[in-house]
Amino acid sequence: MAELSHQARRRGRGAFVLSVVDRFMPFLMLALILTLIFTMRPNVLSYFGVNLLLKLSVPLVLAALSQMLIIALGDIDLSIGAFVGFVTCVAAVYLETNPGWGIALLVMGIAVYTAAGLLIHERQVPSIIVTLGMSFLWLGAALLVLPTPGGAAPQWLSAIPKVRLPLLPFPVWFSLAAALVMDLLLMRSAFGVILRGVGGNSRAMERAGWSVARAKMLVYASAAFLGILSGLSLAALTTSGAPNIAPAYTLLSIAAVILGGGSFVGGIVSPAGTVVGAITLVLVGSVLSFLNVPPVWQSGAQGLILIAVLLGRGLISRP
Repeated sequence: MAELSHQARRRGRGAFVLSVVDRFMPFLMLALILTLIFTMRPNVLSYFGVNLLLKLSVPLVLAALSQMLIIALGDIDLSIGAFVGFVTCVAAVYLETNPGWGIALLVMGIAVYTAAGLLIHERQVPSIIVTLGMSFLWLGAALLVLPTPGGAAPQWLSAIPKVRLPLLPFPVWFSLAAALVMDLLLMRSAFGVILRGVGGNSRAMERAGWSVARAKMLVYASAAFLGILSGLSLAALTTSGAPNIAPAYTLLSIAAVILGGGSFVGGIVSPAGTVVGAITLVLVGSVLSFLNVPPVWQSGAQGLILIAVLLGRGLISRP
């Protein structure tokens, strides 16, 4: 009996260690990537260097958080990349010359997302089908607003990423704030409990008296709002707009959520992990650039990292 008890305790300690490794895997990946970068380019370890390294992470972080909300429901948004491109076009064409019309178009985007959430729930249409159709809608709307890349983002918008904050550059402070705010909303609030409950077991939430339709509409509207912030931040960085500026954001946002500890089954996401996953994917491109790897190989490298993390998580969770 004593031997069996000792073996049980040892297995328990082993399971605890593996669960801790699984939980902190996104942070370990980020630490590894940063170590590689600072080893290859020590001069990057400065205020200016870190800012230059991470400035493109802000739009992807916001797009990944938008995708995280949808995945928390057990759905997938295949339109976020096209939606971000649409927002950049609206920002470059209307926010400076006709802000009222520009804001109206952005509000329309939120309304379309909200209607999509209701349609998915009421008609039980797979989200992958609805959002795929929405991606063509956003691309067409973007081409109507701005047929070719160009325009000019408002000066007040372009000035935001250039703000010099104390101690750490803007992208770092922004990422920390985004992770904290989303953690409070999603993991430590009644809204977050309902959202994760709907994603985990919608029927149980309905029996408990919660409106699943209302929850889905609210989540899709919130995802659209984050998508708008992503598009505005991208327009601020590029100072222009383009319909096809962010097609990769769709798959990259999904990868960031999964890298961060999320699951396609719904109800299982990590705001901090998602932010770290998005930053890691951005930094992978920098590592490959330092190694003189052609840009066409960067997507493949990001895919290999995702596969490796999923395989590692599967080995860890295996009994």
